[in-house]
Amino acid sequence: MATKHKGAFAVGAGILLSRLAGLLRQKLLAHFLGVGPVAAAFVAAMRIPNFLQNLFGEGALSAAFIPVYARLRAQKQDEEADKLAFGLFSVLLLLVSILVVLGIEFAEVLAILFTPGFEGEQRVLTVELTRILFPGTGILVLSAWCLGILNSHRQFFLSYAAPVVWNGCIIAALLLGGEGMELLTLARWTCWGVLAGSVAQFLIQWPFVWRHIGGPKWEKVRMRGAPLKEVLKNALPAIGARGVGQTNALIDSAVSSMVGERAVAALANAQVFSLLPLSLFGVAVSAAELPALSEDADKQGAREALRERLQGGLERMALFVIPSVVGLFALGDCIASIFESGRVTAADTRYIGYMLTASSLGLWAQTRARLYTSAFFALKDTRTPFGVSMLRLAVSACVGFLAALYAARWLGLPAHMGAIGLCLTSSLVAWLEYIVLRKRLALRIGAVEVGRGARFAGQWKLWCAALCAALMTLATKYGLVLKFGAVKGVAEEYGGGWLAPPELPYAWWLSWLLLFYGGIYFLIAVLLGDIQARGWLVRFGKRMRVR
Repeated sequence: MATKHKGAFAVGAGILLSRLAGLLRQKLLAHFLGVGPVAAAFVAAMRIPNFLQNLFGEGALSAAFIPVYARLRAQKQDEEADKLAFGLFSVLLLLVSILVVLGIEFAEVLAILFTPGFEGEQRVLTVELTRILFPGTGILVLSAWCLGILNSHRQFFLSYAAPVVWNGCIIAALLLGGEGMELLTLARWTCWGVLAGSVAQFLIQWPFVWRHIGGPKWEKVRMRGAPLKEVLKNALPAIGARGVGQTNALIDSAVSSMVGERAVAALANAQVFSLLPLSLFGVAVSAAELPALSEDADKQGAREALRERLQGGLERMALFVIPSVVGLFALGDCIASIFESGRVTAADTRYIGYMLTASSLGLWAQTRARLYTSAFFALKDTRTPFGVSMLRLAVSACVGFLAALYAARWLGLPAHMGAIGLCLTSSLVAWLEYIVLRKRLALRIGAVEVGRGARFAGQWKLWCAALCAALMTLATKYGLVLKFGAVKGVAEEYGGGWLAPPELPYAWWLSWLLLFYGGIYFLIAVLLGDIQARGWLVRFGKRMRVR
């Protein structure tokens, strides 16, 4: 159990650092670029080549490479494992090089396809920025190969903390450009910072990969062999599943570009926070468990071992995901206020807050679906996640289009509120994906979440703790408004004043409120007798005694 926690903690710590760096990056992007046409072009240019990274990056590699590589290492076939690693690197390098060249050549076609709402100079800028960013995205695919090697050797922290370097290069570019640089020039300058960060993220991992696989022994670079064929065979449906997911993201981007230029950049800012719990808890636990799940799948009694490991992972997620769901739902407007500076107004942060509230509704399902998907990958079944992704794409595309472009008008709301419909649709399809994956996995290994009582017996305490903490936090925020007054000029925007932020530096009151919320939640969970919360308290006490 200690090893399970250690792996998940290492992944979570690495992701936390990278997400904090990403938050600072997004804050500076919003400050300098705002949420207008240039910011929308930059976001779209980042998202279009990102399709390549997510298609061949860590998702597909995790699904296809880690189970086979981990099995070879467990069987002491280190030579075959090295050949597999270098063979896959060769395939990726060749394939990504071709796709990067094609992406640069057909950037204009991609911009027309995925940002149909952009016209004139905005589309020209999107094409230009996309061409700068495509090579960097190709390098990030090779960085994901490094992640697969390091994760297989249980070295989790570095691979998930490496994006800190990527974010650092972008932050440096923004600060060097600063307020004095013209807006279009700053956008181009920042894209070169993104490219430099991609190179740095790969290079910082390479020495550690070298240590594990003995350096680049080119005689091992063979684009054939049974293990490599097995990886490539398993990768096809995994790539298909990732492709469907990324197609869904690009469809959302295309639809949001038709909602309005403000929607594209605001949605990108909202996703910084809405994806944070998914990365910290869903990805952390799933990534840490995948190598162990892969080894368990090849043992006797695999069904029982997989069920036990999955149940443990789901329970560990619940302690942190539940307060994240309630926190984003209840405090979304508070959290969004971190972006309010420079070219981002109070109205913009309120808009982002609505998106966070809508996105929170699917967070519980998204995190659990991640772990179920890892279980299918460990069973070398990448076809089922692919099929479920196809179902998700079909539902999301149809419902999302209607929700974004027509629901706001039917409800008498401003057109730009259609982007909230996209967030609600994502939450809906997340629940659909989770339910289908859970039922399909139950047919393979038996039900993991058995019975209504087993699923909710312990979790009701966490939900109660989170709801009580959220109410106390909102009351505290209102007390700050009564004490110091609401921010001048935005009271009406925030529902007449009582929802408005207090007249204090946001870094002070927001940090204090979030710490207050987390502390009260954990305290109530311990008092209610939640096993997971008490376990963390015991481990913390032991660490303090050791010191």
